[in-house]
Amino acid sequence: MNFPAVRMRRLRRTEAIRSLVRETRLEPGQMIYPLFICPGEGVRKAIGSMPDVYNVSVDEAIKEAEQCAELGIGGLLLFGLPAEKDEQATGAWADDGIVQTALRAMKKNRKLDKLVTIADVCLCEYTSHGHCGVVARDGDHFHIENDSSVAIIAKTAASLAKAGADVVAPSDMMDGRVEAIRAELDAAGLEQTPVLSYASKFASAFYGPFREAADSAPQFGDRRSYQMDGANLREAMREIDQDLAEGADMVLMKPAMPYLDVIREARQRYDVPMGAYQVSGEYSMLRAAFERGWLEPERAMMESLVGIRRAGADFIVTYFAKDAAKVLG
Repeated sequence: MNFPAVRMRRLRRTEAIRSLVRETRLEPGQMIYPLFICPGEGVRKAIGSMPDVYNVSVDEAIKEAEQCAELGIGGLLLFGLPAEKDEQATGAWADDGIVQTALRAMKKNRKLDKLVTIADVCLCEYTSHGHCGVVARDGDHFHIENDSSVAIIAKTAASLAKAGADVVAPSDMMDGRVEAIRAELDAAGLEQTPVLSYASKFASAFYGPFREAADSAPQFGDRRSYQMDGANLREAMREIDQDLAEGADMVLMKPAMPYLDVIREARQRYDVPMGAYQVSGEYSMLRAAFERGWLEPERAMMESLVGIRRAGADFIVTYFAKDAAKVLG
Protein backbone atom coordinates (compact mmCIF):
# COMPACT_ATOMS: atom_id res chain seq x y z
CA MET A 1 0.00 0.00 0.00
CA ASN A 2 2.64 2.49 -1.07
CA PHE A 3 2.30 5.61 -3.18
CA PRO A 4 2.22 5.89 -6.19
CA ALA A 5 0.65 2.44 -6.67
CA VAL A 6 -2.08 3.28 -4.17
CA ARG A 7 -3.79 6.60 -4.83
CA MET A 8 -6.72 7.20 -2.51
CA ARG A 9 -8.00 10.04 -4.67
CA ARG A 10 -8.95 7.66 -7.49
CA LEU A 11 -12.21 6.89 -5.71
CA ARG A 12 -13.01 10.58 -5.19
CA ARG A 13 -12.70 11.65 -8.83
CA THR A 14 -16.42 11.96 -9.72
CA GLU A 15 -19.68 12.24 -7.81
CA ALA A 16 -20.80 8.92 -9.31
CA ILE A 17 -17.73 7.13 -7.92
CA ARG A 18 -18.00 8.92 -4.58
CA SER A 19 -21.62 7.84 -4.30
CA LEU A 20 -20.77 4.24 -5.21
CA VAL A 21 -18.23 3.83 -2.39
CA ARG A 22 -19.96 6.01 0.22
CA GLU A 23 -19.90 4.28 3.61
CA THR A 24 -22.64 6.18 5.45
CA ARG A 25 -25.97 6.96 3.85
CA LEU A 26 -28.76 9.26 4.91
CA GLU A 27 -32.35 8.71 3.78
CA PRO A 28 -35.59 10.57 4.54
CA GLY A 29 -36.97 7.47 6.24
CA GLN A 30 -34.22 7.66 8.86
CA MET A 31 -35.41 11.06 10.10
CA ILE A 32 -38.07 11.99 12.66
CA TYR A 33 -39.67 15.45 12.62
CA PRO A 34 -40.75 17.03 15.94
CA LEU A 35 -44.13 18.78 16.16
CA PHE A 36 -45.31 21.11 18.93
CA ILE A 37 -49.10 20.91 19.12
CA CYS A 38 -51.16 23.62 20.78
CA PRO A 39 -54.89 24.34 21.31
CA GLY A 40 -57.02 26.22 18.81
CA GLU A 41 -57.69 26.07 15.10
CA GLY A 42 -55.63 27.50 12.27
CA VAL A 43 -52.80 28.28 14.70
CA ARG A 44 -49.29 28.50 13.33
CA LYS A 45 -47.24 30.47 15.83
CA ALA A 46 -43.59 31.13 15.00
CA ILE A 47 -41.00 30.18 17.62
CA GLY A 48 -38.61 33.12 17.82
CA SER A 49 -35.47 31.16 18.68
CA MET A 50 -36.11 28.41 16.11
CA PRO A 51 -36.59 29.80 12.59
CA ASP A 52 -39.20 27.92 10.51
CA VAL A 53 -40.41 25.91 13.51
CA TYR A 54 -43.92 26.57 14.84
CA ASN A 55 -46.45 25.79 17.51
CA VAL A 56 -49.34 24.36 15.50
CA SER A 57 -52.95 23.48 16.23
CA VAL A 58 -54.18 19.98 15.40
CA ASP A 59 -55.47 20.94 11.94
CA GLU A 60 -52.15 22.56 11.07
CA ALA A 61 -50.28 19.57 12.51
CA ILE A 62 -52.16 17.34 10.07
CA LYS A 63 -50.94 19.51 7.19
CA GLU A 64 -47.37 19.26 8.49
CA ALA A 65 -47.72 15.50 8.84
CA GLU A 66 -49.05 15.14 5.29
CA GLN A 67 -46.05 17.08 3.99
CA CYS A 68 -43.70 14.84 5.97
CA ALA A 69 -45.40 11.74 4.55
CA GLU A 70 -45.06 13.06 0.99
CA LEU A 71 -41.34 13.65 1.59
CA GLY A 72 -40.85 10.09 2.83
CA ILE A 73 -39.85 11.12 6.35
CA GLY A 74 -39.89 8.22 8.79
CA GLY A 75 -42.03 9.62 11.56
CA LEU A 76 -43.11 12.38 13.90
CA LEU A 77 -42.20 13.11 17.52
CA LEU A 78 -45.18 14.80 19.17
CA PHE A 79 -45.06 17.33 22.00
CA GLY A 80 -48.08 19.05 23.54
CA LEU A 81 -48.78 22.52 24.87
CA PRO A 82 -51.92 22.23 26.99
CA ALA A 83 -54.45 25.02 27.51
CA GLU A 84 -53.98 24.69 31.28
CA LYS A 85 -51.25 23.39 33.57
CA ASP A 86 -51.21 22.15 37.15
CA GLU A 87 -48.76 20.58 39.61
CA GLN A 88 -49.92 17.03 38.78
CA ALA A 89 -49.59 17.39 34.98
CA THR A 90 -53.22 16.39 34.50
CA GLY A 91 -53.19 17.40 30.83
CA ALA A 92 -50.48 14.83 30.07
CA TRP A 93 -52.72 11.81 30.63
CA ALA A 94 -56.20 13.24 29.98
CA ASP A 95 -58.21 11.40 27.31
CA ASP A 96 -58.85 14.73 25.60
CA GLY A 97 -55.27 15.95 26.04
CA ILE A 98 -53.76 17.91 23.19
CA VAL A 99 -51.45 15.13 21.93
CA GLN A 100 -54.14 12.47 22.41
CA THR A 101 -56.49 14.58 20.28
CA ALA A 102 -53.84 15.01 17.60
CA LEU A 103 -53.06 11.29 17.54
CA ARG A 104 -56.70 10.35 17.00
CA ALA A 105 -56.96 12.83 14.13
CA MET A 106 -53.77 11.51 12.55
CA LYS A 107 -54.88 7.89 12.76
CA LYS A 108 -58.02 8.74 10.80
CA ASN A 109 -55.93 10.15 7.94
CA ARG A 110 -54.93 7.42 5.50
CA LYS A 111 -52.26 9.69 3.96
CA LEU A 112 -50.27 9.29 7.16
CA ASP A 113 -50.24 5.50 7.30
CA LYS A 114 -46.49 5.28 6.58
CA LEU A 115 -45.54 7.78 9.30
CA VAL A 116 -44.54 6.39 12.69
CA THR A 117 -46.16 8.50 15.41
CA ILE A 118 -43.91 8.76 18.46
CA ALA A 119 -45.39 10.40 21.55
CA ASP A 120 -42.93 12.09 23.87
CA VAL A 121 -43.76 11.03 27.42
CA CYS A 122 -42.78 13.73 29.87
CA LEU A 123 -44.53 16.06 32.28
CA CYS A 124 -42.58 19.32 31.92
CA GLU A 125 -44.93 20.81 29.31
CA TYR A 126 -47.92 20.05 31.53
CA THR A 127 -46.74 21.04 35.00
CA SER A 128 -47.20 24.56 36.30
CA HIS A 129 -43.65 24.47 37.69
CA GLY A 130 -42.03 23.16 34.49
CA HIS A 131 -40.26 20.17 36.04
CA CYS A 132 -40.46 16.63 34.67
CA GLY A 133 -42.05 15.16 37.77
CA VAL A 134 -43.82 15.76 41.05
CA VAL A 135 -42.23 18.47 43.18
CA ALA A 136 -41.90 18.03 46.95
CA ARG A 137 -41.08 21.17 48.91
CA ASP A 138 -39.44 21.56 52.31
CA GLY A 139 -39.33 25.26 53.08
CA ASP A 140 -37.00 26.89 50.59
CA HIS A 141 -35.74 23.53 49.36
CA PHE A 142 -37.34 21.21 46.81
CA HIS A 143 -36.74 17.90 45.14
CA ILE A 144 -38.39 15.90 42.37
CA GLU A 145 -40.05 12.77 43.74
CA ASN A 146 -39.06 9.78 41.68
CA ASP A 147 -41.64 7.07 42.34
CA SER A 148 -44.76 9.25 42.40
CA SER A 149 -43.55 10.86 39.17
CA VAL A 150 -43.05 7.43 37.58
CA ALA A 151 -46.66 6.50 38.33
CA ILE A 152 -47.94 9.55 36.44
CA ILE A 153 -45.47 9.01 33.58
CA ALA A 154 -46.63 5.39 33.14
CA LYS A 155 -50.26 6.52 33.17
CA THR A 156 -49.42 9.14 30.52
CA ALA A 157 -47.70 6.58 28.29
CA ALA A 158 -50.75 4.29 28.38
CA SER A 159 -53.07 7.20 27.58
CA LEU A 160 -50.98 8.18 24.56
CA ALA A 161 -50.77 4.59 23.31
CA LYS A 162 -54.54 4.19 23.65
CA ALA A 163 -54.99 7.34 21.58
CA GLY A 164 -52.97 5.81 18.76
CA ALA A 165 -49.26 6.45 19.36
CA ASP A 166 -47.20 3.85 17.51
CA VAL A 167 -44.32 4.35 19.96
CA VAL A 168 -44.09 5.96 23.40
CA ALA A 169 -40.86 7.76 24.29
CA PRO A 170 -40.20 8.60 27.95
CA SER A 171 -37.82 11.57 28.25
CA ASP A 172 -38.06 12.37 31.98
CA MET A 173 -34.99 10.46 33.24
CA MET A 174 -36.74 9.14 36.36
CA ASP A 175 -35.38 5.82 37.61
CA GLY A 176 -37.59 2.82 36.87
CA ARG A 177 -39.88 4.56 34.39
CA VAL A 178 -39.39 2.03 31.58
CA GLU A 179 -40.40 -0.93 33.77
CA ALA A 180 -43.46 0.97 35.01
CA ILE A 181 -44.48 1.99 31.50
CA ARG A 182 -44.08 -1.56 30.19
CA ALA A 183 -46.24 -2.89 33.00
CA GLU A 184 -48.92 -0.21 32.45
CA LEU A 185 -49.01 -0.83 28.70
CA ASP A 186 -49.24 -4.59 29.10
CA ALA A 187 -51.99 -4.30 31.70
CA ALA A 188 -53.97 -2.14 29.26
CA GLY A 189 -53.66 -4.70 26.45
CA LEU A 190 -51.04 -2.59 24.67
CA GLU A 191 -48.23 -5.10 24.78
CA GLN A 192 -47.42 -4.44 21.10
CA THR A 193 -46.57 -0.78 21.72
CA PRO A 194 -42.77 -0.28 21.71
CA VAL A 195 -40.93 1.91 24.21
CA LEU A 196 -38.28 4.25 22.84
CA SER A 197 -36.37 5.35 25.92
CA TYR A 198 -34.41 8.57 26.08
CA ALA A 199 -31.86 6.37 27.81
CA SER A 200 -29.02 8.88 28.11
CA LYS A 201 -30.42 12.40 28.25
CA PHE A 202 -27.93 14.93 29.48
CA ALA A 203 -28.60 18.17 31.36
CA SER A 204 -27.59 20.43 28.47
CA ALA A 205 -27.42 24.11 27.61
CA PHE A 206 -28.41 23.10 24.08
CA TYR A 207 -32.06 22.66 25.12
CA GLY A 208 -32.58 26.41 25.49
CA PRO A 209 -34.74 27.10 22.41
CA PHE A 210 -36.90 24.03 23.11
CA ARG A 211 -37.98 25.60 26.40
CA GLU A 212 -39.57 28.39 24.38
CA ALA A 213 -41.06 26.00 21.83
CA ALA A 214 -42.66 23.74 24.47
CA ASP A 215 -43.23 26.43 27.12
CA SER A 216 -41.46 24.10 29.54
CA ALA A 217 -38.78 26.14 31.30
CA PRO A 218 -38.52 25.27 35.03
CA GLN A 219 -40.00 28.01 37.18
CA PHE A 220 -37.32 27.39 39.82
CA GLY A 221 -34.12 25.38 40.08
CA ASP A 222 -32.88 23.23 37.24
CA ARG A 223 -33.00 19.60 36.06
CA ARG A 224 -29.51 18.49 37.01
CA SER A 225 -30.73 16.20 39.79
CA TYR A 226 -32.43 13.93 37.25
CA GLN A 227 -30.90 14.59 33.83
CA MET A 228 -27.36 13.29 33.37
CA ASP A 229 -24.08 15.09 34.03
CA GLY A 230 -22.51 15.82 30.66
CA ALA A 231 -19.11 14.61 31.83
CA ASN A 232 -20.19 10.99 32.37
CA LEU A 233 -19.83 8.48 29.54
CA ARG A 234 -19.70 5.33 31.68
CA GLU A 235 -22.84 6.37 33.55
CA ALA A 236 -24.62 6.78 30.20
CA MET A 237 -23.88 3.14 29.43
CA ARG A 238 -25.29 2.13 32.84
CA GLU A 239 -28.46 4.09 32.09
CA ILE A 240 -28.86 2.24 28.79
CA ASP A 241 -28.19 -1.12 30.48
CA GLN A 242 -30.89 -0.38 33.02
CA ASP A 243 -33.50 0.74 30.49
CA LEU A 244 -32.91 -2.29 28.27
CA ALA A 245 -33.17 -4.58 31.30
CA GLU A 246 -36.50 -2.93 32.14
CA GLY A 247 -37.87 -3.60 28.67
CA ALA A 248 -36.97 -0.70 26.38
CA ASP A 249 -37.22 -1.69 22.72
CA MET A 250 -35.14 1.22 21.38
CA VAL A 251 -32.94 3.91 22.90
CA LEU A 252 -32.36 7.57 22.11
CA MET A 253 -29.28 9.72 22.77
CA LYS A 254 -29.82 13.43 23.52
CA PRO A 255 -28.25 15.83 22.54
CA ALA A 256 -26.38 14.58 19.48
CA MET A 257 -23.51 16.84 18.41
CA PRO A 258 -21.81 17.37 21.79
CA TYR A 259 -22.24 13.67 22.60
CA LEU A 260 -21.17 11.85 19.45
CA ASP A 261 -18.79 9.78 21.56
CA VAL A 262 -21.76 8.53 23.59
CA ILE A 263 -23.54 7.50 20.39
CA ARG A 264 -20.44 5.68 19.17
CA GLU A 265 -19.87 3.88 22.47
CA ALA A 266 -23.52 2.81 22.62
CA ARG A 267 -23.43 1.58 19.03
CA GLN A 268 -20.42 -0.60 19.75
CA ARG A 269 -22.07 -2.12 22.84
CA TYR A 270 -25.72 -2.62 21.93
CA ASP A 271 -27.51 -4.35 19.06
CA VAL A 272 -30.82 -2.53 19.51
CA PRO A 273 -32.28 0.19 17.29
CA MET A 274 -30.80 3.49 18.40
CA GLY A 275 -31.57 7.08 17.57
CA ALA A 276 -30.13 10.49 18.36
CA TYR A 277 -31.88 13.82 18.86
CA GLN A 278 -30.32 16.81 17.10
CA VAL A 279 -31.75 19.20 19.66
CA SER A 280 -33.06 22.75 19.41
CA GLY A 281 -29.78 24.43 20.28
CA GLU A 282 -27.94 22.50 17.58
CA TYR A 283 -30.57 23.53 15.05
CA SER A 284 -30.74 27.16 16.15
CA MET A 285 -27.02 27.81 16.16
CA LEU A 286 -26.70 26.39 12.64
CA ARG A 287 -29.65 28.48 11.45
CA ALA A 288 -28.10 31.59 13.00
CA ALA A 289 -24.87 30.91 11.11
CA PHE A 290 -26.82 30.36 7.89
CA GLU A 291 -28.65 33.66 8.26
CA ARG A 292 -25.35 35.50 8.71
CA GLY A 293 -23.76 33.84 5.72
CA TRP A 294 -21.12 32.16 7.88
CA LEU A 295 -21.94 28.61 6.76
CA GLU A 296 -23.27 27.16 3.52
CA PRO A 297 -26.75 25.98 4.60
CA GLU A 298 -27.28 22.82 2.61
CA ARG A 299 -23.79 21.42 3.03
CA ALA A 300 -23.55 22.21 6.75
CA MET A 301 -27.02 20.78 7.42
CA MET A 302 -26.30 17.54 5.61
CA GLU A 303 -22.82 17.20 7.11
CA SER A 304 -24.23 17.55 10.62
CA LEU A 305 -26.78 14.79 9.96
CA VAL A 306 -24.33 12.42 8.27
CA GLY A 307 -21.98 12.89 11.21
CA ILE A 308 -24.68 11.67 13.60
CA ARG A 309 -25.40 8.68 11.38
CA ARG A 310 -21.68 7.91 11.06
CA ALA A 311 -21.35 7.93 14.85
CA GLY A 312 -23.90 5.08 14.92
CA ALA A 313 -27.45 6.44 15.08
CA ASP A 314 -29.97 4.42 13.08
CA PHE A 315 -32.39 7.35 12.99
CA ILE A 316 -32.27 11.05 13.84
CA VAL A 317 -34.83 13.33 15.43
CA THR A 318 -34.18 16.66 13.74
CA TYR A 319 -35.87 19.96 12.95
CA PHE A 320 -34.04 19.79 9.61
CA ALA A 321 -36.00 16.68 8.57
CA LYS A 322 -38.13 18.37 5.92
CA ASP A 323 -35.28 20.42 4.47
CA ALA A 324 -32.95 17.43 4.39
CA ALA A 325 -35.60 15.20 2.81
CA LYS A 326 -36.01 17.76 0.01
CA VAL A 327 -32.28 17.69 -0.63
CA LEU A 328 -32.21 13.91 -0.68
CA GLY A 329 -35.17 13.83 -3.08
